[in-house]
Amino acid sequence: MTRTPLAAGVLRWLRPDTAGVAFAALFFCLSLTPSLLPRDWLNSGIIGGINAAIGYGIGVVIGGLVRRFLRGRLWWPPTGPVSYGVRGAIYGLSAAATLLMIVPAAAWQRQVAGLMDIEGPATATYLRAAPVAVLTGGLLIGGARLIKDAIKVMARWMIRRWHLSDEVAMFAGTAIVVILIITLVNGVLLRGLLATASATFQPQNAKTRPGVEQPQDPERSGSPASFARWDSLGLQGRTFVGTGPSAAELTALNGKPAKEPIRIYAGLQSGATTEERVAVLLSELQRTRAFERSLLVIVPTTGTGWVDPIAARSIESMYNGDTALVAMQYSYLPSWISFLADRQKSVEAGRAMVRAIHDRWLQWPEDRRPKLALYGESLGSMAGQGAFGYLPDIVDMGFSSVLWVGPPNESRLWKALTDRRDPGTPEVQPRYDNGRTVRFAQAAGPAEIAAVAARPWEGTRVLYLQHASDPVVWWSPHLFLRKPDWLKEPPGFDRTRAMRWYPIVTFFQVTADMAGNVTNSTGAPPGHGHQYGDQQLDGWVAVASPEGWTPFDTDRIRRALDKAMTAGGPEFA
Repeated sequence: MTRTPLAAGVLRWLRPDTAGVAFAALFFCLSLTPSLLPRDWLNSGIIGGINAAIGYGIGVVIGGLVRRFLRGRLWWPPTGPVSYGVRGAIYGLSAAATLLMIVPAAAWQRQVAGLMDIEGPATATYLRAAPVAVLTGGLLIGGARLIKDAIKVMARWMIRRWHLSDEVAMFAGTAIVVILIITLVNGVLLRGLLATASATFQPQNAKTRPGVEQPQDPERSGSPASFARWDSLGLQGRTFVGTGPSAAELTALNGKPAKEPIRIYAGLQSGATTEERVAVLLSELQRTRAFERSLLVIVPTTGTGWVDPIAARSIESMYNGDTALVAMQYSYLPSWISFLADRQKSVEAGRAMVRAIHDRWLQWPEDRRPKLALYGESLGSMAGQGAFGYLPDIVDMGFSSVLWVGPPNESRLWKALTDRRDPGTPEVQPRYDNGRTVRFAQAAGPAEIAAVAARPWEGTRVLYLQHASDPVVWWSPHLFLRKPDWLKEPPGFDRTRAMRWYPIVTFFQVTADMAGNVTNSTGAPPGHGHQYGDQQLDGWVAVASPEGWTPFDTDRIRRALDKAMTAGGPEFA
């Protein structure tokens, strides 16, 4: 059969590198090892394909270096039969290893799922990961080859045009193509992603969730009496002020007359700038007489402006409505997009909000001020921490209690406290200054959180809730090439002992865990991953329980929360 020049070129282009295939198989097999959260066959296939493509590239480089080192040896290169035999053996072993590895991989995923009381994948179903990985890896390798070919074409053109040496032409061609790719990614793809995200989520922000109606009580922003117009609050803001327990509901729950909880909110449209939105909050605090309540809670929000309804209901129920919760929107994009696009925006908004409210709080007579609390979840936690340079700032500013849930790994204060933890304490549950002000809980359950808070704890109480399986807490770019302490230590309560750190591979595994858990509310069941559920009630009990609070009271509130969540409604949609 005669090959056409085109066919010959295609075959030449497709011919795999032997060392590349071996390393691709190795990286794929390593990618199937367990990570923080259970993965289905699709996610495993995609992550496996990405790692296989990286492994292939590493193998190509190593193979090229080895061949250059061996050049000139009498026995190199090996004869045709030997060469074909070695290649065949490597290809066969690589294929067999990738398929056989899926069997223990499925068992590992069932083990991780078992730690979270959910069902893991069947082995037969998990086999689908292999073709997905082949497709993903093939596309990435094909793209890399196109880039390589573009560099060669550019180099040949410069050689013909300016008679450059091969080395200079290849260097210049590589530089030009790399610059073009970076420009394309930053100037076109990233902007296109943000533009698409804006086009998707901005109209969504203008909607009102079904079942949510404008509040009529003056204690709520968006009411007819409010300085913050109903239509300016955004989707999440309208949900926040239009839902939650009423005074009548709290009276029935606690068996004594309750106050109407104050909920204050400023949306993106409530002011043109952060400063204007903060001014709206201050006006609302004054209008609602929020400083006359027992507890004032500042709530930096997540990317979309969301306030966790479980956390809000918990503290309002504990104080029988004698509370004021104040929150402000800084974006309409989901947290992960906000984090990638402009994570500093959340920090700046949180800092402006916390400091302005604190300054106004200081103007009230000391004997008449409410207790001042701070709450933040996920990116909202990072935003709240941005208001403080270091831990003593929280004490000096007079906060009575702080609850931070699922803090991102790049949270500056969290990072500093964790890095400087007391010697001998693990990263997954560190101790700082023997827990005098700040404490950490894995949120393994009510008993574990209660135990963390049990030792004498005077003055300001700061509590971090952080699951051992929460990828938002543990993801870091450093995972690429550096083994973190939390993977050197015994695992936390819901992380498998089988998890190991591998350069490059673990980074993409945890990235996939985070992407699946943040973008999909079902990525992990409540109590695991980035889903904290009613463990936030236990967190509030630990740092801000009213005088005379008992475990019976906690159980009563928990039953009410479970009932509200089971009933559903727009608040929990």
